[in-house]
Amino acid sequence: MIINNVSTLIGKKRMTKAETAKLSGLDYNTIDALYRDKTKGIEFETMNKLCFALDCSVGDLFRYVPD
Repeated sequence: MIINNVSTLIGKKRMTKAETAKLSGLDYNTIDALYRDKTKGIEFETMNKLCFALDCSVGDLFRYVPD
């Protein structure tokens, strides 16, 4: 199972979803869906922009936990 850590990272950085969207250049709805873990997948470009905005690596955004 892949665990989405986007909401945790946004919280640790003390950012709002709107600030994250603005800094990353992503649509607010994209950030909101990731924050609420309501996505089925993510594009590499989206991960790239999130890593820039949150100053993290891809491994920080997601974590693998065996089922």
